[in-house]
Amino acid sequence: MNAGTQVVVIGAGPCGLATAAELLRRGIRVRIFESSSAPSQGSRAIMLWPPAQAVLDDLEVLASARSRAHRPDCLDYFGDRGRLVRVRLNASQSPLVLPQSRTDALLEEAVHRVGGTVERGQRLVDVAQTDDAVEAVIRDGTGRHERQCAQWLIGADGVHSTVRELLGIAFAGSALPTRFALAEGELTGAQAPTSPSYYLTSRGGLVIAPLPNGCVRVAGSIHDGRQASEQLVQNMLDTRGPGGLRMDRFQALTTFSSAERVVERMRAGRVLLVGDAAHTHSAIGGQGLNLGLQDVRNLSWKLAGVITGRLDDAILDTYGPERIAAARQVIKTTGAVTRVALASPPWSALRNAALKVAERTSRAPNWYAARVAGQRIRHPTTSLGRPPGFRGTGLPAPEWAAPLSHHMPDRLLLVTSGPPNGPLPRAADAMAQRHTSLISHHHVPRQRPEFLLIRPDGYVAARGGFKSLPRTERLLVAISPATTSRKDSHDATADI
Repeated sequence: MNAGTQVVVIGAGPCGLATAAELLRRGIRVRIFESSSAPSQGSRAIMLWPPAQAVLDDLEVLASARSRAHRPDCLDYFGDRGRLVRVRLNASQSPLVLPQSRTDALLEEAVHRVGGTVERGQRLVDVAQTDDAVEAVIRDGTGRHERQCAQWLIGADGVHSTVRELLGIAFAGSALPTRFALAEGELTGAQAPTSPSYYLTSRGGLVIAPLPNGCVRVAGSIHDGRQASEQLVQNMLDTRGPGGLRMDRFQALTTFSSAERVVERMRAGRVLLVGDAAHTHSAIGGQGLNLGLQDVRNLSWKLAGVITGRLDDAILDTYGPERIAAARQVIKTTGAVTRVALASPPWSALRNAALKVAERTSRAPNWYAARVAGQRIRHPTTSLGRPPGFRGTGLPAPEWAAPLSHHMPDRLLLVTSGPPNGPLPRAADAMAQRHTSLISHHHVPRQRPEFLLIRPDGYVAARGGFKSLPRTERLLVAISPATTSRKDSHDATADI
C-alpha cells in the first residue's frame, strides 16, 4: 500500500488522464487505475471544442493536438434541396477534429511528463470512506487484491461507472429513441465535404465529418432495427448525402444510441465523479468530451487547493452544482438540436424554412456557434460561480481578459482595465499583495475602468468597478482556510 497517495483516480479515459495530469502538475500525489489492459483504440469522441482545448493547453499538449487534427472553420446544414445554412466559426470557436485514441495518447503523455503512470488491468471492486480518508479495493488480473488509502477518490470510469454504482448515486434520465449507424473510411467519387456537414432530409439524418489523414466519419439515423453494414452506409450516402460519394476501405462500422442522464450529485463525501460517470447526452454536436474535460478543469484547482491547504474544504461543495448545471444546459441544447434535426414531415419543412431564414441573418448563426463552442455555459449561484450582487459573472472570461499563458495555474487572476495609474489598479495591486497565495493582478490598458476576478478554469467569479472590490475581497476571505486571519483580511479592505 502506498500511504503517500493523496488522490486515487479510477479510469484512464480522457477525463481520468486529464484529472491525474492536472493534479500531478500541481504537486499532488496521484495513482490512476484502469481496468482495461491496454489503451482503447478507435475514433469515438472526435470533437475537441475550445473549452476542451483549454485543458490540453494547460497540460502543454495543445500544439501537438493541433498538428495532428483537422480544424474546420464552419458547420454546414443541408436539406433535400441544397444547403440550408452555414454556421461560420471564428478562431476562438473552431473545434479540433481528432480521434479519441490520439487525444488519449497525448493526455497519457502529459501524465508521464509530470511523473505519473497508468496502472492497467486493475479493477475497482469496493470503496469505503471515513471523515478523513477513502479506501479503494483494487483487484488485478491474477485476482490479487490491494487496499489503497487516499485522501480523495475520483471516479472517471465512464457511463457504466463502478464508482457511481458502489456509492449508490442515482443516474436519472432516459434513452433517446433514435439509433445511429456509424462508419469510418475513405470517400471517393465526387468532392467530399471539407467541414462537418449535416444532411437533414425527409429520408433521415446524415452527418459527414472529415477526420485527419483523409479518413471520413459518416453517421446516420436508423429506425427499423437494422444493424450497420457497408450496404446500409452506402444507401444512406446515396439517398441522404450530396450524391456521387462512395465509402471504401472501411476502418470502423457500428451502431450506437444515446441517453440523457445526469447524476443527482457529483460528490459523496471524499469521492467525486467526472465525465461520463456523471452525465451523458445526445452525441449530436460532439459535446461529451468537451463537457467531461471541463469537469476536470473545474475540479482540479479546487481539489488541489484544499489538499495543499490554500482553500477551505467548502470550495468543493461548488463543484457538483456548477457541473450539474453545465450538464443540464448541454443536455437541453443537444437534445433540442437532435429533435429538430430528426424531425419528420411536415415539421421538417418548417425546420428547413426557419434555417433558410436564419442564414440571411448573422445573429442566429453567431448565437448557435457560441453555443456549440461551449462559450455560453453559465454557472448557477455559488460562492465563486455567480455570486449574488455581481453582474456579468459565471461565464468564460472575455478574450481581452483571458488569463496569461504564464499565469500561476492555482491562482485566481484579478484583471483590471482603465488608466494604468488610476485608483482601481492600485487598489487591486494592494489586494493581490494581501492574498498572494490566492490571486495575482494583471492590468490591461483599455478605455473602460473595471475589474474581473477570473478563476483558474477561466470563468469570471466577480466583476465590477472600484466600489465592488471590498465585496470581492470578502469572497476571497470566505474561501480561505479557517486558519487564515480573516480579521486582518477584512480590516485591510479599509485601504480600498
